Formats: sequence, structure tokens, C-alpha cells
Amino acid sequence: MRFARRLTCGRVCFEAIFAGDHQTPLRRVVNAGTLLEIDNLSVEFATESGALRAVAGVSLSVGAGRALGIVGESGCGKTVLSRAVLQLLPHSARVSGAVRFDGRELFRLSREALRQLRGREIAVVFQDPMTSLNPVLTVGGQITEALREHLGLGPHEAVARAVTLLTELGIPDAERRARHYPHQMSGGMRQRVAIAIALSCAPRLLIADEPTTALDVTVQAQILELLARERRARNMAMMLITHDLAVVAGRTDEVAVMYAGRIVERAPTRLLFKHMRSPYTEALMAARRRTRDLPRLPALRPTRCD
Repeated sequence: MRFARRLTCGRVCFEAIFAGDHQTPLRRVVNAGTLLEIDNLSVEFATESGALRAVAGVSLSVGAGRALGIVGESGCGKTVLSRAVLQLLPHSARVSGAVRFDGRELFRLSREALRQLRGREIAVVFQDPMTSLNPVLTVGGQITEALREHLGLGPHEAVARAVTLLTELGIPDAERRARHYPHQMSGGMRQRVAIAIALSCAPRLLIADEPTTALDVTVQAQILELLARERRARNMAMMLITHDLAVVAGRTDEVAVMYAGRIVERAPTRLLFKHMRSPYTEALMAARRRTRDLPRLPALRPTRCD
């Protein structure tokens, strides 16, 4: 097995290139059945000191019914990458590259076509349900809004479907809870509501962006198992974004490790945990086991654009 690493400071360059059972993390041949393909995607933001490249030439793909984990520390570009897929970034962002979903070039879709795609075929579970849910609408009303908009259900049918979804996702007394507002629910229940909204229209791809943020350990495990169960039951593809390698272990088919806006390692989940090739991946794993005497890596920062 051939393996080479290159680490330089200054302009970001941090690569793990390998052959054999591993695939290059910077580019992967798209196999038949690919649902989402991200090709050389870069995102830049204007700052007072010049353009900042938050995502730098990322290429990834997710197969139909498969789960991809994207792991990295806060600020590495994970969320920016996921929001770029559905064009949920602010107008100041400059995006280049290509994103294809089931063969369609998303950056070329009209605003109306993109609006129909969001929620119906690609759904998102955001980090904090307290801010992603509308505080002045009942949780049932927020679920039925998606059902009526994308599936054309009538009011009574949509309400019945919303209650069924809440029940399936483990919320007791779902009919009464559907009339509650987000602030009347616990953090775990709010996240289940956010998942219910995302799953309501049976999307083909679910993007789960740090879905267990601010939840206690027990509730975290419940939410992660819920997502894994629903993905298998619906044969749904999933992009699971997290800073914790333990979250993707056993719940994804493949893992991509992200650092300073780049993918530094990518491999099937079991193989990555068995043979970590990037020093950054090793450092992430070590950070879970102890908080003292962690391995030190040269500091890399997102690229400043000339």
C-alpha cells in the first residue's frame, strides 16, 4: 500500500494521499447510484482584511441510501459546506465549483425550483432547534406547513400525518404536544420535532448538522439512534456533520475528515478507525480520550485569498 503525507504552513496545504483500500480524499470517482456529488466546491467571504476561503476545493459524493459522516473541529467549514449545497449562505458569500443532485446541477436551478427541492428531496436538521423552529407557531403547524406546501395535503390530513410523525419519533401524547410551542418542550423533544419536519416529506437526502448540540449524553444517543433507524427504514441517504468521531462510528458508511476548509482524509468508516492516515484524524481521536498532553499540530488557518 502506497502512502504519502504533505504538511506545509502558510497557505493551507494538508493532504493525505493513499492507494489500495483507501481512496484519495480530495477526489473520488463517482460510482453508479451517486445521489449527491460535490465537485471542487469553494466558498469565500469578504472580510475587512480581504477574502477568506472557508471551504477550499472540496469534492465529495453520497450514494443513494448511504450515510457519509463529515467530522472536524468548530470553524473548519463543515456547516458552510452543507449550507452551500442548498444555497443557504448569505449573499456576500462567493461560491464556485459544482453541486449535482441526482444529475441536476443545483447552482443552475431557478429560485422556485430550488425552493421545491428544499424539504421535498433534500431536508436539513439544523444544530439548535430552539433557533431553527419558529417560536410563534405550534410545532404541529410547522410540520403541516411542509406537508401542505410540498405534498398538497389538506388541513385535516396534514394534521393527522403530523401527529403520526411525532408518535413515530417517540413523542408521547403526540396529539396534545402538536398544539404546543417550541418553548414548551425539552431540548430533546424540540430536536425530535425538527427531525419530524425534515422527514415529513420523505426526502431522499437528509443533512444532519450537529443534531445533538447542547443535548445531554443520554438524549444524544437517543437522537442518533433515531436518525440511524429512520435512515435505514426509509432507505434515505444522510450527511451527518459532527465534531465527534464517536458520533459517526457505526452510524455511517464512510467518513470525511475536514480541517481548515479542506478534506484531509476520507475512507470507509471501519477502515478509517482501523488505519487512520492523517495526523489530524489521530489528534481528533486522541482528544476524545484525554484532555491533557494532546498531540500538537502546526496551526493551519483558512486560506486568505489574494
